[in-house]
Amino acid sequence: MEKRKLGRTNFNASIIGLGGEGLLSSPGKDKEAYVLLNKALDLGINVFESARSHGCSEEYYGKALRERRKDIFLTGRSKERTKEGALLDLQESLTNLKTDYLDLWQIHDVNDRQAMEAIFSPGGAIEAFVEARQKGYVRFIGIGGHDDPHVIRQCLEIFDFDTMHVPVNPAEASCKSFLEDTMPIAVEKNVGVIGMKIYVRGFTSKLTFYTSMEAFFRYALSQSIATAVISCDILEQLEQNVYFARSFKEMDWEEQDGFVDAIAPYALMYYKSQYYEKDG
Repeated sequence: MEKRKLGRTNFNASIIGLGGEGLLSSPGKDKEAYVLLNKALDLGINVFESARSHGCSEEYYGKALRERRKDIFLTGRSKERTKEGALLDLQESLTNLKTDYLDLWQIHDVNDRQAMEAIFSPGGAIEAFVEARQKGYVRFIGIGGHDDPHVIRQCLEIFDFDTMHVPVNPAEASCKSFLEDTMPIAVEKNVGVIGMKIYVRGFTSKLTFYTSMEAFFRYALSQSIATAVISCDILEQLEQNVYFARSFKEMDWEEQDGFVDAIAPYALMYYKSQYYEKDG
């Protein structure tokens, strides 16, 4: 599987990563989660993402991957806005994941100016992230959001984040475009870009003129991103995503523009849809 440098981390990331939603956020799926996680590793995926808000995914990761910890780039996320709350989140994540450190810890769901101001205020969450890196509990610090690209851009201007976790799909180009507003500064500052909402988790099922998700995958990986993190509900989805990754062929600009134009009439539905509220 193709690998790309994850910005200044210099980690060679598989172009597809496994997200912590879907099956991994569902309780009572210990056996299925164990099989899914180890299958992902066996198929060449080396980026594994979770979050405190992703149900029981951290516990599944801890049970399935602790013996293969050295083989993966393990990420976590916290939605806490205070230093104290974020540090508590980190301790719980490390306990659940059965590890001494995270490769990447991300500030989660930074979707408005209020969240941004809280994070960077005295006693805000950014202090916890810096302290955790200094003490060796995390190697890199990231920022993520899926609502306002201007806010994410401002965060990149305020602090030297190592990664950025944002939506990357053709509907974005017709609405609030993270590709247009945040990608240039990320490239300039060598911030590793992690794509999410590649398939918009369900929205694509409304587009009856597309019979395969592969076009969405190709569009996302044709942008300046290192990896696309995608959650799976069943093992077959994982295998399909890996197939897309192994057979990936970059879209040229003409094909990308045509894809964006075809999706444009449905883009507003994408933003209003309940599916947009889920990571994927």
